[in-house]
Amino acid sequence: MAEELEGNCLVAQSGGPTSVINASVAGVVTEALNNPCIEEIYGGLNGVLGILKEDLIDLAEESQQNIRGLSHTPASALGTCRFKLKRDEDFQRIVDVFEAHNIRYFFYAGGNDSQDTADKISQLAQERDYKLRVIGIPKTIDNDLVTTDHCPGYGSVVKYISTVVREMALDHEAMGQHDLVSIVEVMGRNAGWIAAGATLAKRRENPNDAPHLIYLPELPFSRQKFIEDVQEVLKKNRYCLVVVGEGLRDKDGNYVANSGSGKDAFGHAQLGGVGEALANLVEENLAVKARSCKLGTGQRAAAHCSSQTDNEEAFMAGQAAVRAAIEGETDKMVILVRGEDEPYSCETGLAPLSEIANGVKEIPKDWISEDGVSMTAKFIKYAQPLILGEVSVPHENGLPEFSRLSKKRVRKVLDAHSFE
Repeated sequence: MAEELEGNCLVAQSGGPTSVINASVAGVVTEALNNPCIEEIYGGLNGVLGILKEDLIDLAEESQQNIRGLSHTPASALGTCRFKLKRDEDFQRIVDVFEAHNIRYFFYAGGNDSQDTADKISQLAQERDYKLRVIGIPKTIDNDLVTTDHCPGYGSVVKYISTVVREMALDHEAMGQHDLVSIVEVMGRNAGWIAAGATLAKRRENPNDAPHLIYLPELPFSRQKFIEDVQEVLKKNRYCLVVVGEGLRDKDGNYVANSGSGKDAFGHAQLGGVGEALANLVEENLAVKARSCKLGTGQRAAAHCSSQTDNEEAFMAGQAAVRAAIEGETDKMVILVRGEDEPYSCETGLAPLSEIANGVKEIPKDWISEDGVSMTAKFIKYAQPLILGEVSVPHENGLPEFSRLSKKRVRKVLDAHSFE
């Protein structure tokens, strides 16, 4: 039996939001309220940046209606950041804040870089002999965290994109005369899970359904082959609808397109524009119309089209994080474990943060068809259960009504932190 650790807990969010990341926070708060060893429940505003600023809110003071409403509210209700902790004094400051507010449980919802940050904070706390239990909560629409079967946020983004593709396909079927090419650009830096998920838009009884072509970062892109692929589709169909991941690379490993705006705090290139680049390529080589559509942040914020399965698993991951910490676990991330039998089932497990930080899970090669532009039945079997079910979002005056936290601030007790 693990030593009972009494004190406060802190939950924060980091990186790009998803339509279900707030469900994980709701899971944390709900479970923490059931454990008397957790005295206060705090939220860190804007991830580690808010912790450095000692910018904390009291989540126990929120109404139950607000907490329940998080489960159908997109974006990051606590605020997020892409701030990278680099200086030793920044890490020391994090632990100083924890000590000042008797935070003994830290839950960080985020992707690869966030789990690396959580791991380093925990190591420093141990070096300072400060008792702290750190559990990561998986979050990323990219679905590229290692060790977990899938990530909260992925099922919902795939459901949304597949829905948009079906809707666009009807539009293009009405307009096309074997002369219309449409490029849909989706997120996905180093792994093509999101682009691949668009294959669920196909009706199984019609192999010629859109998307006709899917291009993934896992495979080198050939401009000549792309033009040939489009020509073949247009011979059979009134239009050609292409889905492409933003991180598409050529055979030399260079991005086919990027936004030209440099890199983020973690050294990642700012991507964007591959859809337009491919549309230009079509018009330069074929006598047909080409248009591009970049779904942008809409794909990760579409709570009105989120997956109930995804939503429930995000909430479950938040609950599991608290339970694990209470039981004495630390330096772990909650993972989702798929049941081996049909129908689909999922439970939670744990994996060391050190195994997850900065890793990237790519699509297995045998889940990509030999043609390189479509997915196999293995991928469809994997992804289909993740988009099932619809989340009921309340409406007011014809529009969705989302939860907004009151954000009652916790009193600061430390001097201001220097970011120079």
